[in-house]
Amino acid sequence: MKSIDQIAAELQGYDPQSLSAEAVTAFLSRLVAPVTETETLGMFDALGRVLAQDVISPVSVPPHDNSAMDGFAFAGAQLAAGQPLALAVVGTALAGKAWPGQVREGECVKIMTGAIMPAGLDTVIPQEMAQQQGDRVIVPAGVVQPGDNRRHCGEDVMAGQPALQKGELLTPAALGLLASLGIERAPVVRRLKVAYFSTGDEILSLGEPPREGAVYDSNRYTVFGLLTRLGCEVLDFGVVRDDPALLEAAFVRAAAQADAIITSGGVSVGEADFTKAMMKKLGDVAFWRIAMRPGRPMAVGRISMQINSFSPRQMDKVSSFNGSDNGAHSPGAILFGLPGNPVAVMVTFLAFVRPALLRMMGARDRTPPLLRARSAQAIRKKPGRTEYQRGSVQRAADGALTVALTGNQGSGVLSSMVQGNGLIVLHHAQGNVAAGEEVDVMMFDGVI
Repeated sequence: MKSIDQIAAELQGYDPQSLSAEAVTAFLSRLVAPVTETETLGMFDALGRVLAQDVISPVSVPPHDNSAMDGFAFAGAQLAAGQPLALAVVGTALAGKAWPGQVREGECVKIMTGAIMPAGLDTVIPQEMAQQQGDRVIVPAGVVQPGDNRRHCGEDVMAGQPALQKGELLTPAALGLLASLGIERAPVVRRLKVAYFSTGDEILSLGEPPREGAVYDSNRYTVFGLLTRLGCEVLDFGVVRDDPALLEAAFVRAAAQADAIITSGGVSVGEADFTKAMMKKLGDVAFWRIAMRPGRPMAVGRISMQINSFSPRQMDKVSSFNGSDNGAHSPGAILFGLPGNPVAVMVTFLAFVRPALLRMMGARDRTPPLLRARSAQAIRKKPGRTEYQRGSVQRAADGALTVALTGNQGSGVLSSMVQGNGLIVLHHAQGNVAAGEEVDVMMFDGVI
């Protein structure tokens, strides 16, 4: 396991006081590692989980050549260029069983979608394209070619070949594929455990009465939603006040129970508060100023602790949080200390934390591709930092995708995050954007 300093030494030009978004991603890819514990789940429980090993298909899908259409099956070699073909109908092949007869030249079989292709037949003319005359069918010239409308045995998955690979996120389509192979249970990586808490005396929990200078905690709920959408097991520690003993207990408890810890607030560079001091005390942590907007301050590292070194009074504080003790020694947890402003929390999560957690889950790269859209307006941008502007992507009258800013872009303005359907990503070296110029957009759909 490499220390923060060792990872930093591997990155050319690493500067914690001015770190590019690309450098953050590179750093986190070296910091985090996949969890190794696995379990086996039935199909109804495996949605959204990560496959722990390759699945080798026990059968071919489809298991035999079959018809892709309702129509008439015949031997395609009888087709002649520019000539219609007359065929006598000698039977009907239904899905679910093989047709027992034989088909000679000049004959065909009426066939249903999914029915096994009778021996010697390789072509199907759809019913609506055929001209039926009593017990005969006319195949008009040029409407089908030999081999049309036939599904080949194993064209989806061949027996003995990998159907899904380790690291695949089990989507609805993947569950259906496994079921089509007759597989009832899948080996998956255990659910990632992520502990989260907000910090600060100015934070109000829902249900508390308003007071001067205090704000209600929105970050707790946005982070909960982001983690739940990702398929994590969320350990909610609520709000932890600016009290050294409470903060220490929260970090130690979280490190004992979780694979990762996410906090919001108290990580500004140069800021002297209890949260930052406790991170330094309990872990191997780096404090960054990221060249980005919104965001900028962020802490990353590992938190670990020997719980059995605590005094009885300290143990009482540790045990005051919900959950069971998991032993005397904590193997540690990856720490993501996010800024306090609500939009900055969401942006840093989407840009950096989400990809890192997916790596910890054992998932293959699932980074959503950036969408290209025309900017509906001019956007001011200084080179030397990455900016994430809230935007709404729509289709213009000419069919092209356009994106417009959604109101106030302040890092505490959640309403413009709600109004948007994506983040306009203005890259590190990029300057001002002219109206009509194409920009990259990180879409929210399926992510938040």
